[in-house]
Amino acid sequence: MQTIRHSEQTLKTALISKSPVLVLQYENLDAGERRLMNEAFQPANDLFGPITLHSESDWITSHPEAPQDFEQFFNDSARKKPSPEHCTIYIQSIGSLGNTRIISEKYIRWLKGYCEAFFYGLTVKLLEPIPVSATKCSFRVNDNTQNLQIHAGDILKFLKKKKPGNAFCVVGITMIDLYPRDSWNFVFGQASLTDGVGIFSFARYGSDFYSSHYGGKVKKFRKTSSSDYSVFDNYYIPEITSILLLRSCKTLTHEIGHIFGLRHCQWLSCLMQGSNHLEEADCRPLNLCPICLRKLQCAIGFSIVERYKALVSWIDDESVAIARETPKHSHEDDEHLPKPVEAFKEWREWIIKCLAILQK
Repeated sequence: MQTIRHSEQTLKTALISKSPVLVLQYENLDAGERRLMNEAFQPANDLFGPITLHSESDWITSHPEAPQDFEQFFNDSARKKPSPEHCTIYIQSIGSLGNTRIISEKYIRWLKGYCEAFFYGLTVKLLEPIPVSATKCSFRVNDNTQNLQIHAGDILKFLKKKKPGNAFCVVGITMIDLYPRDSWNFVFGQASLTDGVGIFSFARYGSDFYSSHYGGKVKKFRKTSSSDYSVFDNYYIPEITSILLLRSCKTLTHEIGHIFGLRHCQWLSCLMQGSNHLEEADCRPLNLCPICLRKLQCAIGFSIVERYKALVSWIDDESVAIARETPKHSHEDDEHLPKPVEAFKEWREWIIKCLAILQK
């Protein structure tokens, strides 16, 4: 295991910059916001830890990238910016997301609500769900998992054509595994920053995806033509658990963060760290480090206090009678399905600590 630690001065410069204009911009922030962000370079802080690498297959080791500090983000002329005309995040579900229509609808509404809180100040809207066949994408069976996969690049082309005029971005979500090209095994998600579109799969976030008993394995596969999508008609959908919802929220907000121009974080433990595998994705926190938080605040213009309050409200909403996971239930119970937020408890406690600093 390896820990990446930056000096206090390095983190301070990455957050505040040496540019007089950006330093002044930082000094004009709310005092509580500066107090919280300054935790980034306080040696004894317990909110923003260093990045920990667990293996040589972790993202930073296997994908060397130049780090992006706040000044580089601010000066990036290619960065996509929301505007009054383009301020809506659209979510497009592809294929079913739950074992019943009501579960599928609830799940996507939970994701919509989380995005509204995370990207506080922007509007999030749902597009009408579509079947895989509507995208006319290529598909295959993965040689390793024997599971169906759809082509991420083809989906991006479809989403670009369908993008509403007032969209900041359109993101597709699916429970079907993705592949970006024939030579790749899989990809969790893929985005086109210039086009403002992305596609993300939650298939591998089910508890049994990697087990030999996974229900999505294809027993017999015969692709009669490139337009025969009937193989997706009874596609296996994992149970919507608290862990699956948490992993889905992580992936969705990480990838939309890229569309805002946030590159992979190499400063502190952060949602915007890259991940090569599920174990690494699980180690990544739900929160943004102060450097990435300042980037997102600069892009959207939210109050950090109000954003954190919105996130707490999303966790608390409908969660009074929560069991450890989504209970086994009949179709009649689907309408009363509570949001499974057990896995978000630590995240909620972390936000409360941040609010205490912000409102001191």
